[in-house]
Parts: sequence; C-alpha cells; structure tokens
Amino acid sequence: MAVRPTRRRIALVGMPNTGKSTLFGRLTGVRAKVANWPGMTVDLLSAKVILGEQAVEVVDLPGLYSLHGFGEDERVVRHFLEQESLSLLVVVLNAVQIERQLPLVLQLKALELPMLVVLNMADEAAHLGIRINVDRLTESLGVPVCQVSAKRGDGIGELRRRMTAAIAGQDGRMSSRADALLIEDDRLEIEAERIVSAGVDFPHSLPATLTDRIDRVLLHRWLGLPLFVLLMYGLFQAVYGIGVPLQDGCKWLIGLLREGWLAPALENASPVLRSFVLEGLVDGVGTVLTFLPIILVFFVLMAVVEDSGYLARVAFLMDRWMARLGLDGRAFVMQIMGMGCNVPALMGTRVIRSRSQRLLSLLVIPFSLCSARLQVIVFLSAAFFPPHQAPLVLLSLYAVSFLVAFASAGVWKRRFGSDEPLLLEFPPYRLPTLRALFQQGWHSTRHFLQGASGFILGGVLLIWLLTHVPFDQAPASAGTLAGQLAAWLQPVFSPLGIDAILSIALLFGFVAKEIVLGGLAVIYGAGDDQLGELLASRLDWVQAYSFMLFILIYTPCLSSVATIRREAKSLRFATLAVIWPLVVAWGVSFGFYQTARWLLG
Repeated sequence: MAVRPTRRRIALVGMPNTGKSTLFGRLTGVRAKVANWPGMTVDLLSAKVILGEQAVEVVDLPGLYSLHGFGEDERVVRHFLEQESLSLLVVVLNAVQIERQLPLVLQLKALELPMLVVLNMADEAAHLGIRINVDRLTESLGVPVCQVSAKRGDGIGELRRRMTAAIAGQDGRMSSRADALLIEDDRLEIEAERIVSAGVDFPHSLPATLTDRIDRVLLHRWLGLPLFVLLMYGLFQAVYGIGVPLQDGCKWLIGLLREGWLAPALENASPVLRSFVLEGLVDGVGTVLTFLPIILVFFVLMAVVEDSGYLARVAFLMDRWMARLGLDGRAFVMQIMGMGCNVPALMGTRVIRSRSQRLLSLLVIPFSLCSARLQVIVFLSAAFFPPHQAPLVLLSLYAVSFLVAFASAGVWKRRFGSDEPLLLEFPPYRLPTLRALFQQGWHSTRHFLQGASGFILGGVLLIWLLTHVPFDQAPASAGTLAGQLAAWLQPVFSPLGIDAILSIALLFGFVAKEIVLGGLAVIYGAGDDQLGELLASRLDWVQAYSFMLFILIYTPCLSSVATIRREAKSLRFATLAVIWPLVVAWGVSFGFYQTARWLLG
C-alpha cells in the first residue's frame, strides 16, 4: 500500500544518560541526517521512519535536566517545543532513576502536547529489584507509559505500535502553553513523589553492583589516571593490530585496480592525462582510502570506551587538574571526543554553561589528534619506526596533544577561564552490543568520508597541478609552481627540519588534514606502498617526528574553524583559534628539532 505524504513529526526528549540516542538509533536504524532548523542555534539529528502507513520525521533533541535551566541545551529544547509543530513528544526516562526524572515529565506534560513516556533500561531496573507498575503510572500521569531496553531491543515493537496509535488522527499541530514553563519546581517534585509511591516499588537497599566494584579500581585516587593511560595504549595497539592488516588488503585492491586495469587502459594516452589519473587521482585519493579500515577500527574502539560509561569517570578523574586551568572534566571528555573529529567535540561544548569556559574549551579542543591527522601520524610512524615502537610514538603524540592543550588553557586562563563547579552523573557500566558498535563505527566513517571527500579530491588535484605546471618541467622540481612556492616557504620551515616541498602539503592541510597524505603521494608521484620508502630515504626520524608534531598542532581544518566561529559567535575569537595553534606548532617543532639535533651531535 502506498505511503501517504505527510508532515508528521515526533521529538525524542529526556535527561542525559537515559539511552535516548540509542533508542533513536533503534527506531531509525541510524539513517539520520543533521538538520538545520530555522531559528535554532544548533543542528539536530533527524530521520524519516515509517509508522503504520505514515512517513514520520523523528528528531533527537539534546538531553536536559529541566526546562527551567539557562544552558544551551535547555534553550534549544524550549525553542524547538515552542516553535515547531509536533504530532507526538516521546519522553525517555531511565527506569532505574525514575523518581528523579519524573519532574521533567510533569514539566513537559504541562505543555499540553500529545505525549508518550518510555521507561528505558527496564532490564537494569528489574535486575536491581525495582518493580514498576506501568498501568498505575499511566493512570497517575494521564499519559501512556511503556517499558523498553533500547540496548537489547526489547519492547521496541510495542513502542512503535504505541507511537503509531498516538499519531493516528493527529494533524501535526501543537498546543502549547508558554506559561507552563514557569511552573514551580517544588510543586512538581511533590507531585512526582506521589506518583512514584503509587506505582513504583523500590527494595529497601539496592544491592552492590558490578559498577560499584569496578569504580573502586578505576576511580582510585592514585591508580585511576595510570589505568586510563594504559587503556588508551591498549586501544592504540588494537588500532595497529587490527587495522593494519585490513589496510594492507585495501592497498592490494587499489594496486590491482591501478596496475591491472587503469595503467594498461591509459598506455596510449598522453603523458599528462596518464599522470593526472594515475599519480593524481589513484595515488592521491587511493592513499587516503587505504586508511579507512584504520579509521573504522578507531571509531569502533572509541565507541566501546564512550558507550561503556567510562568517559564520565575520566571527566571526574581529570576535573581536579582541569580546574587549575579554568576548565572542568567535561572539557577533557571533549578532548577525547575530538580524537574522532574535532567538529562534533566543538559542538559538544554547548553542555558547558559558562561562556568563558566554553570559549576556552573551543580554543583547546582542536589540539586533539583527530582521525584526519591520525592517517598521517599512523603512516609516518609506520614508515620511520619499527612495529614495536610505532604504538609508543603514537601514544607520545597523543600525550603531546593533551600537554599543548593544557598549556594553552593555562596561558589563556585569565582571559577565558571559569571556576564553575562540575555537576556530573555516572551512568552504570554497560557492554555495548556488537550491532550498535559496528553501526556507530560505520556511521562515523561514512560521515567522515562524506565530509572529507570533496576536500580530498579537490586538494590532491590542485596539488597535482602545482607540482606539474608548467608541464615541461620535471614534477615537483624547482621550476614548477610548487617548487617556486616551496622556495618562498623554505625560510619558515627549514628551522623545523621540514623539507621545503613538504610544506606544500601542509598548506593544503589548512583546508582539511585529510589532504596531507594524498598530497604527499601526489608530490612524490608514488602510491602508498612506495611512499613510505621514498620518505624514509629523504628524511630521518628527527625530521619525521618534527613534521608529525607540526601536523598535530597547527591550525585546525576549515570545518573546525567554521564551527568555532558559529559556536563562539565571534570572528575575532575564530581568528585567534587559527593563529594561536600555528604559532604553537612552529615553536614546538622548532624546539624539538633543534634540541634533538644538538643532543645527537
């Protein structure tokens, strides 16, 4: 039966750590897009799903604790509910913490919107001996209530049926009372206590959980941070151990395509066209593509760390140290999130309520070794260091990224710092499902490709032109445009031990760090398998490490700069975010290279 076109919309709302995003993934299959909503200061995830015979848009709103707060997340949710037409509001609660989260339900109920309450993590509540009478809760609240486990998929079918029934006959228009946002919290808390006492039976004491036992070790005053470092080292070892064999398979496939099909097909083509296709397109773009397995492995392993609930503990462990820099533990978590991509980590600073602290976080997050930089770092560390040393080199560069971020925070603390205390909630430890891990890993990798593909293609082709024009000169020679530009840049990069021609790839890294590796392949006219050997013959390990330091620290990519400009709402601050890392990168690389040369004689 054909689906009738409609503008029906469902919004998911709830407190942080209720599993709302996991439920969104279950309902939509993570077929999500980032939507820019008129009048909103942030982009929201949305996806189209089929409920019954209706095409419905599902929107995932930011987590919030109260409609009365003044943080960015609260403002976004309030403005969305006030401005957008809704067919249904799905309020997601953590069934284990229902007594603390019901006041939010009552605040939302006062808006007089069609509403459905979902008690997520029902399996965890049952394990702890919490018995919930859904019928009594439904009667007391006056809105439908259902239980699910988004992680395991339990109850999702029933939830979809409830959502289908709830939107049947709705015209998509909302009915909201603006004065409902002014309801006193005290009265809502009393009402919530009455509802809980009528419908929820708690045991006299909750049993000791595995989470409690694990926290005694991972949150230990002295052992916590060393264990975190060991965990990250193990993650890097796994990235190499799993990702490199997969990368070798990609190299073989691209080499087979190049030598077995494209090279013979272009045998009689003009030298310029042959060079353009093989050295520009295949070598440049193909070199970047061979690193997709490593990026996928990295995203999957980081999803394990993130979904397990461990990141909140890391924020707690680091809060005491971050407070001395004018930040809090959440900024450290954003640094870790920036290892995947700086852009979502920068957007995540909206959870920080202090504007000055948000600005300081925006300034230091781009120092995170993101997945785009990771391509270059992994390639160079494998080319210049033996397999047993490469993970240590990678770990050292991650350490440098944090040290530079902390030092920058210390420098700018008086201008942007804040002493606002950290309020943080620890979710229980959970083992993410394999389906969710690979789904999230693939989604992040695909997002990385979609965002970077245009930059990669355009960048490597432009580098090919610079290294080949005029066409009567030898590629990348002093007579080409790239050679002339490199000669102009040599006084800047020579004290860092960076080859003049390498500086061309660094220039395009201002647009996107993904271009650097493809640019190197084009500059040297070599594929991924020959590029490492060629670089090793031209540079020693001191030059290579200095080059990696500069790539690690210098100016964030164009997308990150645009995000900083949008989040800070200041062109002046965005300019600072471009210039400061460039100055720091030159200083750090200069200090390392000159010191290493002096020590090595």
